[in-house]
Amino acid sequence: MHDRQGFSTRAIHAGQEPDPLTGAVVPPIYATSTYKQDGVGGLRGGYEYSRSGNPTRTALETCLASLESGSRGFAFASGLAAEDTILRALLEPGDHVVIPDDAYGGTYRLFDKVAKRWGLRYSPAPITDLAAVTALMSSGTRMIWAETPTNPLLNIADIAALAELAHAHGALLVVDNTFASPYLQQPLTLGADVVVHSTTKYLGGHSDVVGGAIVVDDEALAEPIAFHHNSMGAIAGPFDSWLTLRGIKTLAARMDRHCDNAEAVAEYLVGHEAVTEVRYPGLTSHPGHDVAGKQMRRYGGMVSFRCKAGEAAAVEVCDRAEVFTLGESLGGVESLIEHPGRMTHASAAGSELEVPADLVRLSVGIEDLDDLLSDLRQALRG
Repeated sequence: MHDRQGFSTRAIHAGQEPDPLTGAVVPPIYATSTYKQDGVGGLRGGYEYSRSGNPTRTALETCLASLESGSRGFAFASGLAAEDTILRALLEPGDHVVIPDDAYGGTYRLFDKVAKRWGLRYSPAPITDLAAVTALMSSGTRMIWAETPTNPLLNIADIAALAELAHAHGALLVVDNTFASPYLQQPLTLGADVVVHSTTKYLGGHSDVVGGAIVVDDEALAEPIAFHHNSMGAIAGPFDSWLTLRGIKTLAARMDRHCDNAEAVAEYLVGHEAVTEVRYPGLTSHPGHDVAGKQMRRYGGMVSFRCKAGEAAAVEVCDRAEVFTLGESLGGVESLIEHPGRMTHASAAGSELEVPADLVRLSVGIEDLDDLLSDLRQALRG
């Protein structure tokens, strides 16, 4: 029934039927490690041990699958745990992956410092340039890894076109949908094979829980992911699952407010004399604006900009901000500001994925817009 309902209805109800014993409308936190079995091998409700399955986590995984238009969801202890599971479940040593040349620093670190030692090969490419991606495809390429919008430059990948390219070469398309959230974009409906999230961000939405997720719509992919999820053990605990579910209930309402504020912030920054470039897909000047308009409901709550006076000025803007809290992460109700080159993307320094030193990244929250603009005004003025 839920699959036929609207997004906000599913966010509140999918996987979250009232408790049959008490009628509680919020799923309980099943703080248990093990379950009584009805005889040897007789599992009650399919549960035996909470690494393998927990009812609170099941509720979250069911909801995530529904929101991403998939058939199976998996909840993890972090976004990077989810990413690592994708690599180990779906690839073999010697396989080749094309990744964005402006990928999240943690993703780059995973490929370069962890997966490479395991024998995985990767090549960075501008994920918006199909010709550049195609040029890197080889007989050993098994996966294209995309972020859209990318972190932190907010480039837009054409999901449908990348899916067609990947499948023509016998490869999979993985899309990190963290920046958009399933409210703004559903990559599986556009041809992607796997969707990955840091649920810490917009899905949780309140900067109070760390988590990750994978969603697929193909049982042939779900089975190895499920096996590695259990075997490697980086699962979301029941309390973290409950907090993430609580956040998801207001995802649509929050995302609309994030988008309202971000659109206004981007327009303000475009006209500021201290700013040389604003990166926001909602701006008609953004090179990916048309593609974003085709595959996204709206343009998101993330804005990046470059400071005319260089790196020192970018750092000073971050330090002077007050309503925008200086901090890593994103997607919470509060606005955050950071210097990617020295913070979230420091691991990419000196590599092909190094970000501009004069770049500032904003996670625009849901505070009163006038307060956000006033804060940026004083931070940029110095």
